[in-house]
Amino acid sequence: MLVAKNEQGRSVHLLEQQAVDGQAFFCPGCGGPVRLRKGEVMRPHFAHISLKNCHYFSENESEQHLQLKTSLYQWALQDSQAELEKRLPEIEQIADVFINDKLVLEIQCSSLPIRRLQERTYSYQQAGYRVVWLLGKDLWLKKRLTNLQRQFLYFSHRLGFFLWELDREREKIRLRYLIHEDLHGQVQCLTQEFPLGVGNLLTILRFPYQGKKVAVLKGRLDRQIREYLARQLYHQSPKWMGIQAQLYQEGGNLLTQTLDDFYPQIRLPESTIGFAQIEQDLSAYYAHFWEYYQQLDCKTEQYLYSPAFYQIKSRKKLGQ
Repeated sequence: MLVAKNEQGRSVHLLEQQAVDGQAFFCPGCGGPVRLRKGEVMRPHFAHISLKNCHYFSENESEQHLQLKTSLYQWALQDSQAELEKRLPEIEQIADVFINDKLVLEIQCSSLPIRRLQERTYSYQQAGYRVVWLLGKDLWLKKRLTNLQRQFLYFSHRLGFFLWELDREREKIRLRYLIHEDLHGQVQCLTQEFPLGVGNLLTILRFPYQGKKVAVLKGRLDRQIREYLARQLYHQSPKWMGIQAQLYQEGGNLLTQTLDDFYPQIRLPESTIGFAQIEQDLSAYYAHFWEYYQQLDCKTEQYLYSPAFYQIKSRKKLGQ
């Protein structure tokens, strides 16, 4: 925490003024006592003595979180009205960075319960705020999408599923987009990086929604996918055993299907509980996606496109 209240009820902002050792400080959210901490490793900050009764903070922040929050706040100030650790009492939350009275930037550097993420996102949305979650190192996208990472996914007709990452060491803000999953459950996507503090922050955050150029990703197909699935069934993988059971009911069998039967191998992310950051109805997107690949004659390669591409192809097929 970089902002606290002093005994007189005034805000003490550690990026703009020094706090005096020995004074009493309090959380601007819950009002509980906080301690001024100074050290050689972490920048000066306030930390709760006890988080037991605080609804605004769930844990004391790491150095990574403090540094990234500082960087985004100072960047936003270059071109916008920005507040650090803005208290929003109507929803009992404190926004890491609050821009132009409507945009919330939240830096998430550690895991949290999915239900808590959903609640925080929903409360922002219901209050009329747009929230952008940016992920620290421990939550970066790796080989597979975790259930938690699915809840950080955003969507645009230009770039499909995407999420934001922050790299403090390399001083980059990173956009992962056209996010798909193959039959191994591994992620295939594109990446674009922007230097932290350079250019207009809001312009960068609007990047996924602007421009008309279609994004394209050449997918990596597995020519031995049937052998892979045979091993999965041998080891009784719950996912593939469930699919096999469903096929049996329909008179089919995974092991007798041809390579073309598994096309498209690279597919859209799915979530049985929905996506916390996405309010649009994506059913048409999923339908157009499957329709496009099913009608292709050549199934030896797979190119992945922006959602708008599949919509245009569907309209042309219908003669609209």
